Amino acid sequence: MMTRRLNFFVSLERPMNTRRRHWLLTGLALSLASLAAVTPGNAHAQTPAWPARPIKYVVPFSPGGVSDGVARLIAQQLGERLGQTIVVDNRPGVSGIMGTQSVARSAPDGYTLMGGTITTHAVNPFFTKNLGYEPLADFVPVALVGMVSNALVVRADSRFNSVADLIAELKARPDSLTYGTAGAGTSQHLSGQLFQSITQTRMRQIPYKGGSQAMVDLVGGQIDMVFETIAAARPMIDAKRVKVLGVTSSQHLASLPGIPTLAEAGAPKFEMQSWQGVFAPAATPKAIVDRLGRELAAIVAMPAMQDKLRNLGVEPDGRQTEAFGAFQRAEIAKWGKVIQDAGIQAE
Repeated sequence: MMTRRLNFFVSLERPMNTRRRHWLLTGLALSLASLAAVTPGNAHAQTPAWPARPIKYVVPFSPGGVSDGVARLIAQQLGERLGQTIVVDNRPGVSGIMGTQSVARSAPDGYTLMGGTITTHAVNPFFTKNLGYEPLADFVPVALVGMVSNALVVRADSRFNSVADLIAELKARPDSLTYGTAGAGTSQHLSGQLFQSITQTRMRQIPYKGGSQAMVDLVGGQIDMVFETIAAARPMIDAKRVKVLGVTSSQHLASLPGIPTLAEAGAPKFEMQSWQGVFAPAATPKAIVDRLGRELAAIVAMPAMQDKLRNLGVEPDGRQTEAFGAFQRAEIAKWGKVIQDAGIQAE
């Protein structure tokens, strides 16, 4: 027994042959390499750089409106700066709710963005119960692209040639006129509500899935007026199929020279501005959000981009992340009070 043990230890001390030593050393090296690859210090080497694939930009309204126009301008420039394709995905329906819900449920990985507005991210909760998303909790604000004014338009052959004409008709025959909107809580709807409140008149809202559809029915004679965004109204304005009676901003618009503000035209102190911003799902990594904010602010600051935005009726802004978030919270408080004072209940 003792002899067998001595022989065993002696065999351990004998030199290994060259081939066996080679395989043992090779296996040891591979094992160490595998361990090094998963250590915390090397974890970043396993994380692919962002963005590594195309990014989806959801527009919760139909093509042809200001949200769609802004998205396509942003997508082109942002794609070039990030070195990736930005795919614009229109998902209209129910005052932007359907598209916004889809983004709230998307993975927070930096590959889904959306064009949010005063409707989707400030006032929808005041008009719709069981909204399916929460504007503050389910999203992170990335950048405020700009402020948007609307124009009050009627058919080119309309018997109404001024805001005073409309007010006179509504005073004499309440609820006799209709105005089209892109749904409850949209800038068109808020403009109509504010107009009625200031002028002490009543008219009927006709909701559509998008502003462009309302414009088609306006020209076709199905409705009497629309408080439409410049982008959606522009083709009909340029074709002289509608006439503009006033703008909802407090200042004249360079894109509509010679047109009075509604405050000047017969609705004292009238001012209504929507806005266009970019949001990401909540919990999107801060580094990605911060980079997107910087890139978008730089894009909005480009002179050529500012000219294009103004042609859409958008006054460029560029506030990022925290500053945009503070603005959003102030808008929720402001319009919540207006809506509640008007006695409007969520349905």
